[in-house]
Order: sequence, then C-alpha cells, then structure tokens
Amino acid sequence: MIAIGSDHGGFLLKEAVRAYLEEQGKEVKDLGCYSRESVDYPVYGKAVGNAVASGECEKGIVICTTGIGISMAANKVKGVRCALCSEPYSARLTRQHNDANVLALGAAVVGPLLALEIVDTFLNTEFSGEERHARRVGMIE
Repeated sequence: MIAIGSDHGGFLLKEAVRAYLEEQGKEVKDLGCYSRESVDYPVYGKAVGNAVASGECEKGIVICTTGIGISMAANKVKGVRCALCSEPYSARLTRQHNDANVLALGAAVVGPLLALEIVDTFLNTEFSGEERHARRVGMIE
C-alpha cells in the first residue's frame, strides 16, 4: 500500500497522483488533505511518514507547493528517508542508492505529467542493496 498526503498547495496534484495509482490497481491510503482549504503541511507529512515507518504502508508520497516543507516534516519521522525529486533521474537514484521510502513533489515545480513519470520511476526502482549504499543508509539511520 502507498500512503499519500498533501497540504492545500499540493491537493490537486495529490488527487491526480492518487487517481493514477488507483487506475493502475495500486492500493492507496489517502491521509489528506481533502480540499484546497488552507491547512498545515507538517500534519500531512508526518501522517504519511508514520504510515511508512510503522510498516502500514510500503512507500509514501507527500506533496506541497514546493515539496520542501512537507519533505522536512516527513523526514522528522524516525525510519523515513524522504527525497524531494523534480525529475525521474533523482527519483531513480534515490531509490537505488538511498533506499528512499517517501517521495516528495512540489506541485508548483512539476506539472502533472512529469509528476506521474517521477512517481512511476520512484515506485518501480528497487534499492540496489550494494554494500556501500546499504552502509550509507545505515549511517543515516
């Protein structure tokens, strides 16, 4: 299952990503927000982080206007390795090298088509498991 959450600035992109994932048959846990009414991004970043860190969800996606604030909030949760990506190359390498388990997107930075390509890359790339990368991920923890 994939946890997804956003603030009001990321709401429309969250809805597009959620619908896309559900169309692919993926199970999605939508942790809010549920409208464009102003809300506080840390609430949703931490909610997704907690869902991933607890093992309830395998991976997470968080979205705000820039992706910066909500990624900071998600990264405050022990066990979360959230990466802000604005193109597929970073999404691929953060999975291969950092075993990132939460993806952050900036709704004002990437459009919906690019966002879906980033999401696909992130979700379909495995951690390399190479010793040097595993060691470094351990050092982060």
